Amino acid sequence: MDDDAAKSGHVPVMLERVLELLAPALAGDAPVVVDANLGLGGHSEALLAAHPALHLIGIDRDPFAIEFSTRRLAPYAERTTLVHASSDELEEVLARAGRETIDGVLFDLGVSSPQLDEGERGFAYSYDAPLDMRMDTDQELTAEVVVNTYSAAQLVRILRDYGEERFAPRVASLIIKERAKDPITSTKRLADIVRQAIPAATRRTGGNPAKRTFQALRIEVNAELSALEAALPAALDALALGGRAVVLSYHSLEDRLTKQILTARTKDTSPPGLPVPLPAHQPRFRLLTRGAELPSEEELARNPRAASARMRAAERIRVDDQD
Repeated sequence: MDDDAAKSGHVPVMLERVLELLAPALAGDAPVVVDANLGLGGHSEALLAAHPALHLIGIDRDPFAIEFSTRRLAPYAERTTLVHASSDELEEVLARAGRETIDGVLFDLGVSSPQLDEGERGFAYSYDAPLDMRMDTDQELTAEVVVNTYSAAQLVRILRDYGEERFAPRVASLIIKERAKDPITSTKRLADIVRQAIPAATRRTGGNPAKRTFQALRIEVNAELSALEAALPAALDALALGGRAVVLSYHSLEDRLTKQILTARTKDTSPPGLPVPLPAHQPRFRLLTRGAELPSEEELARNPRAASARMRAAERIRVDDQD
């Protein structure tokens, strides 16, 4: 995919709100922000343009994203550090960059436009392509490996836990049966198998019946939830006083995990019944959003892919020796 084609298919999700939420944290002399899921660099470009003193550290596991964003952000090259890494390596990335603290962090989770639009990446059930689904094309585990080597119990687990597929046993059973005839190597064949496994009455509603299976495989292949589980706390730990974190998630599992992590940091943990809260147990963060914010109707009209987006944000309000 060339640069123009990639840009034309990519509209940064909830961009104005991201800029609004992060702006107070980036008003200092030399603020630092981390874009933990760089993608095509749309959010990063807007942040760099809005804050002339800002230094941006961009992280992405997809080599294409790093190459593309290096070109896109070339006008700001002196103020950017782009790193090919997974977000769960955030702590090590900051250490190598010599940054003990940061002022802002953005997590824009999920699959980027090029990953969906490039059929050969194997993320989409709408293309016939090799079963791949790797965000980092250097890693060994692919969706083909998962589909053809995992046990029935393992397949049921990931379909149920990561795809919230209520017919997980039926889908797993048919995958096992079909792969015994020939290895399942293409997205089309897998989508057809899933369609056969889902009862006809259910197939008539709710969109493509393969959607949940493809989501589950993608999360498994890329260890997406475990990466977020490690990366978001590390980012919160690195935030300076007044620093802000913004998280954009695209399915309920990501949003639920984000909510749990942020809620844990915004609670007073003093033992119940004390007349005065203990300073060491007071919250280090406050929520900046009431629940999960959704895209506006205007944005959905411009960018239908934003439909599943959910945004949560928090600000550091306390730093002490325990942090």
